[in-house]
Amino acid sequence: MRRGGEREEEEAGGGPARAAQLEELDGRELALVPSAVEDFLKDYSRGKYREAVRRMAAERGRSVEVSVEDMVLYDRRLVDALVANPRAFLEVMEGAVRALLRVEDPEYAQRARRVHVRLASLPELFKVSLRGLRAEHVGRLVAVEGIVTRMTPVRHVLTTAVYACASCGEELRVDGGAPPGLKCPKCRGRLVLVKERCEFIDVQKLVLQERPEELPPGQLPRSIEVVVTDDLVDRARPGDRVTVVGFLEVAEDRRITRDGPPTFAAYIDANNIIVSSRDVEAVEITPEDERRILELSRREDLEELIVSSIAPSIYGYREVKLAVALLLFGGVPKVYPDGVRVRGDIHVLLIGDPGTAKSQLLRYACSVAPRGLYTTGKGSTAAGLTAAVVKDASGEFVLEAGALVLADGGVACIDEFDKMEARDRTAIHEAMEQQTVSIAKAGITATLNARASILAAANPAFGRYLPNRNIAENIDLPVTILSRFDLIFILRDVPSEREDAALADHVLGFHAEELPPGELLPPELLRKYIAYARAHSRPRLSPEARQKIKEYYVKMRARGEDAPIAITPRQLEALIRLSEARARMHLRNVVTAEDAEVAIQLMEHFLRSVGVDTATKLVDIDTVMTGQPKSQREKIILLLDIIKELVRSNDGNPVKVEDVMKEAQARGLDEAFVRKVLEKLYESGEIMMPRQGYIITTV
Repeated sequence: MRRGGEREEEEAGGGPARAAQLEELDGRELALVPSAVEDFLKDYSRGKYREAVRRMAAERGRSVEVSVEDMVLYDRRLVDALVANPRAFLEVMEGAVRALLRVEDPEYAQRARRVHVRLASLPELFKVSLRGLRAEHVGRLVAVEGIVTRMTPVRHVLTTAVYACASCGEELRVDGGAPPGLKCPKCRGRLVLVKERCEFIDVQKLVLQERPEELPPGQLPRSIEVVVTDDLVDRARPGDRVTVVGFLEVAEDRRITRDGPPTFAAYIDANNIIVSSRDVEAVEITPEDERRILELSRREDLEELIVSSIAPSIYGYREVKLAVALLLFGGVPKVYPDGVRVRGDIHVLLIGDPGTAKSQLLRYACSVAPRGLYTTGKGSTAAGLTAAVVKDASGEFVLEAGALVLADGGVACIDEFDKMEARDRTAIHEAMEQQTVSIAKAGITATLNARASILAAANPAFGRYLPNRNIAENIDLPVTILSRFDLIFILRDVPSEREDAALADHVLGFHAEELPPGELLPPELLRKYIAYARAHSRPRLSPEARQKIKEYYVKMRARGEDAPIAITPRQLEALIRLSEARARMHLRNVVTAEDAEVAIQLMEHFLRSVGVDTATKLVDIDTVMTGQPKSQREKIILLLDIIKELVRSNDGNPVKVEDVMKEAQARGLDEAFVRKVLEKLYESGEIMMPRQGYIITTV
């Protein structure tokens, strides 16, 4: 058998001499030949795993990751051995790694109490869906994908116990603890556990749940418990998408088997936890898909093609569909030198009359997003949206991820946004801007990632949107949440003979199974295109795009000190995100002036429809940011000044509401406006009513 430098120069493959020696061995026999496994670790790909063992020793690690695909390329019978007897094969491989460690670093090999082989890159043969786990898989090595929804604190299991006799001092070493009633073998005295000399291993339990995109319609997501040990603990956290490689095991469920035959609940004894990269979406893209995607990106009419393919059954709404498309592609997140993180995800809110297809737009966006999660405001609580601390079956508190955490790296579509309870709405403030969820409950303090775009839909407070009222009056949402949306669209149902005829033709055509004229992208191809763009395009602003955005921002702000503020730095950042998203749509790494122009047009549409003060007809971003345009804020200040003047002239005593009304009307304030503002001032505590019909200021 050739060793050392002679074998170092060979490519992957067992070599003729070694192949001849092992020719007659099948998979089961090969599993019992440590030298065959050692040869693989030493020789594969010019010492790839020898280098991995050296790195493990240098970093004082305890595990080496081995690719099963590499074993297929080296000698297929190694994989046959893994399939036939996985636990025995892993023991042999771990022994081979330890033997190699003794050669590479004898000192660390002497100190290392345990060495693990972590399997990765498993072929389809080992992959099983979480819903597909059955009794036939018990004891087998499986690879299961899912989302971590719950995790327990780390515990420490006693693996080797050291006891000392309280009478004679005799020491006793026992693997795995000790049976009850154990006495000193010398004097039969009482044994005391010497904890500082015992050996422990870390252990943690996770709950793995099906991914939302794999969930069959109308089914509850299934989950399974995963037990991780040693250096696998804390490798994943709630919300992470992972592949768990391990053995399907069973434990007796005594809650079910009290009176009947034994029944067992399944769990996975993890060998490896592979956390999916957040930059690469969980969509399989073949070389043929990539060719089609690159061809699409070169088309002149790409933007129109994608916009018309967004919810094609819904008539019109070009600006809204373009905004949804840009939300799906997303901008580029950044971290400034001072550590401040700026989100790249785009948030869009749709406010519309009944029957304006808001829910259909949300559901379509969820279906084509590489990671999409749909929920409703009525059916969601603060804990369900963010995260919760719950008690598990053992009575200990564990962390459970909510919808926004599970949508990390994707899109969260929230319908009936206005129907959420007030206490639940406040929970998403942090998630929308900081893109994290902070928890401090039951002694558990944690911060989870919630890097998701939010596409929300809401109904007007009065049933239909009233154009003569500002947005804050039209929707039952706090301005602190409204201001966090990059774009807000009003979908109004206004009768128009021409538009109504076109809409009727469009809907009737779909019911007759007649596709609209023009080309459409299939949803699956659009989903792959979005995933590819998010993974491969990280556009940066060109000087031309920067100049165009700067000019627009400065122009909108240049209205004099007393004029209402038309735009703030928050909209400036939104313009950058929208420009980057359009560049991503074209698979470019540079944001052009044209991208910036499209973003500006969308922002103009938003400001002209939502950010306008209905009294002055001027763009005033405070309508969205604070709920009060400048003109209304000045009237409120005037009314407060009137009340203060009347109180002062009355020697600081309360004044009649009638007197306030007369003085306010004399100064040009509308009676209905005054009554409404007085109610708000009373609710906020800025005025008091010591007796019926009299008021006094508190500030």
